[in-house]
Amino acid sequence: MSGPAPPVAATRRAVRAALADLEPGAVVLVACSGGADSLALAAAAAFESRRAWWRVGAVVVDHDLQADSSSIAAGVAATLSRLGLVPIEVVRVVVDLDSAVGPEAAARVARYAAIDEVADRCAAEAVLLGHTLDDQAETVLLGLARGSGARSLAGMRPRTGLLRRPLLTLDRATTERACAAQGLTPWVDPHNADETYARVRVRRSALPALESALGPGVAEALARTAELLRDDADALDAWSATARRDATADDGGLDCASLLTLPSAVRRRVLHTAALESGATHSALSHPHVMALDALVVDWHGQGSVALPGGVEGWRGCGRLYLRVAGEPSSNAERTTQA
Repeated sequence: MSGPAPPVAATRRAVRAALADLEPGAVVLVACSGGADSLALAAAAAFESRRAWWRVGAVVVDHDLQADSSSIAAGVAATLSRLGLVPIEVVRVVVDLDSAVGPEAAARVARYAAIDEVADRCAAEAVLLGHTLDDQAETVLLGLARGSGARSLAGMRPRTGLLRRPLLTLDRATTERACAAQGLTPWVDPHNADETYARVRVRRSALPALESALGPGVAEALARTAELLRDDADALDAWSATARRDATADDGGLDCASLLTLPSAVRRRVLHTAALESGATHSALSHPHVMALDALVVDWHGQGSVALPGGVEGWRGCGRLYLRVAGEPSSNAERTTQA
C-alpha cells in the first residue's frame, strides 16, 4: 500500500518532531485560521495524535474584521471537527484598529491573548502555530527594512513557551499541496491580497523581485540567516543578562564604569532590557532611544535626562544610570547632573 503524498508526509513528520517530547494524553491545541498553512497543520496533528495518543483540539480566533467573519469561523470549526479535533473553541476578539501599533499588530495582540486564555483553560501542553518558511523569510525582510537588530532579524523561534511552529522548515506551497492531497479546501483571507499591509507587499512584490534578480532560494536563505542570527542573539542576550546583574547597584542604578567595560552590542542590550523593564513601551522603544541612553554612559558631558516612550526617563547621577517612570519617587541618592 502506498504511503501519503510527499507534502502530507512532510507536514506529519514536522508535527511528530515538534511534539516528540510529549507524553500520551497530553493536550495539544492548533491555532487555525482555516488558511492552507494552519489547515495542513491541523490535519497533520490530528493524524499524529492517533499514533501518539495526544488529545488534539483547536482554537479558531474570529477577529470580527469582516461582515461574514462568524460564518467563516464556524466553517473552519466544522472542517476541524471532521478531521477529528476535540475540543474546538471559536473565540471572537475585539481588535483595537486605532491602536498606535497598527491594525496588524493589534490583531496579533488580540489573537495571542485569546489563544493563551483557551490554552490555560484546556491545560494545553503545547499550542501549534502554522508559520512557514515563507513567513520566516518575510519577517526577516521586514526587519531588514526597519533597520532592526539581530534579535528581530532572528525571526520566529520554533518554540517559545507553549507555542510551537512545526512548519518553519516547510514552504507555503508544501502546505497548499498537502491540503489538496487530502481534499481540504483552505479559506483564503482577503487581507492576504491587501497591499496596504507591508507583509503583503513583501509577499507579493518584494520577495518575487528578489528571486527574479538573484535567482531561486532567497526565502530559504533568509530563513537560514534567521537561524544563524538566533544563535548569536541568544548568546549576546545571555551575556547581557549576566552583565546587567553585575552592573546593578543596591539602589537599582546601573554602574557606568562597569557598563563601559562591555562591548557596545552587550551594553546596549543591557540598556534596552533595563528600559523595557522600567516601563518603556516595547513597540515604540527605538534604536535612537537606546543610543541616547548609551551616550549617558560613553559620552557623558553633563547632559540632561533622556525621555523614553511610556513616560520613562533615564538620567545619570553619581556615576550611575537610573531609569524611572517620570514623576515616580526615586529611592536613589539625590539626582545630580554630575558623574
